[in-house]
Amino acid sequence: MNWANSPHLLQKRNPWRTWEGMKDIADMPAALVVPPTPRDFHGVNWTGATTLYLKEVKRFWKVGMQTLAAPVLNALLYLLIFSVGINRPAVNGIPYAVFIAPGLIMMSILNAAFANSSSSLMQAKMMGLAQDFLTAPLTPTEQVCAFALGAATRGVVVGLVTAIAIWPLVHFSVAHWWAIFYFGLMASLMMGMVGMVAGLWAEKFDHLAAVTTFIVMPLTMLSGTFYTVQRLPEPFRSFSHYNPFFYTIAGFRYGVIGLVDGSVGIGVAITAGVTLIMGAICWWLFQTGYRLKS
Repeated sequence: MNWANSPHLLQKRNPWRTWEGMKDIADMPAALVVPPTPRDFHGVNWTGATTLYLKEVKRFWKVGMQTLAAPVLNALLYLLIFSVGINRPAVNGIPYAVFIAPGLIMMSILNAAFANSSSSLMQAKMMGLAQDFLTAPLTPTEQVCAFALGAATRGVVVGLVTAIAIWPLVHFSVAHWWAIFYFGLMASLMMGMVGMVAGLWAEKFDHLAAVTTFIVMPLTMLSGTFYTVQRLPEPFRSFSHYNPFFYTIAGFRYGVIGLVDGSVGIGVAITAGVTLIMGAICWWLFQTGYRLKS
């Protein structure tokens, strides 16, 4: 047999020859085998923050019948019940239907903004999707801004749709545009951050429903939506001025019909202060990974 023409037999006969040939291969320099360096974002990660924001917007946009049409239907039912079913007198010379219309719009804004951020974080925790934004190169500030702006977008859109649906029934005008824009946006941001705190705190959907039923809904309904707080007896009148929801509804009503309970300046300061405080709380919760990383 010709061993020179059968290299596999030769290797089988002399295995040390293969080992000696392998020693001639130069070792790869260790400096060339390095892990990839993480991407360095100078300043704000606009790409990641925008992606998270768009994800929040598309999330409620895909179920528009639930997130947009349902609040409008609720507002119309309230309007029909209190303005048609219950014949209420005018308030300071303003027809009752016109008086409650801004409050119904603001109530829809508050509830929609709260529901968006709270349900989003709750679903992310329950379905194990929190790692999608925790592992992304996003700072706590960018995460808070993305979730808050997503909730504010839903609140503003719901408020706009509600106003369009109510206007054929109640022909109201606009007295102060700046008040409408300011209180509408601040209310959406404030409730979006309140929803973030509730969504991070809640461990199951029952906890979230309890916050909505026993905190959000009473504060919303008892904030001057269907009445003026000047008609309340003490101590309920004074207590209403400690309710931040009262200032959002009163300020928004001032922007629509020019009627306000209390001081517009105090309302501007309180809504801005509460929004900043809630933003700081949300930042701390994301910074520590409260009930997200455990």
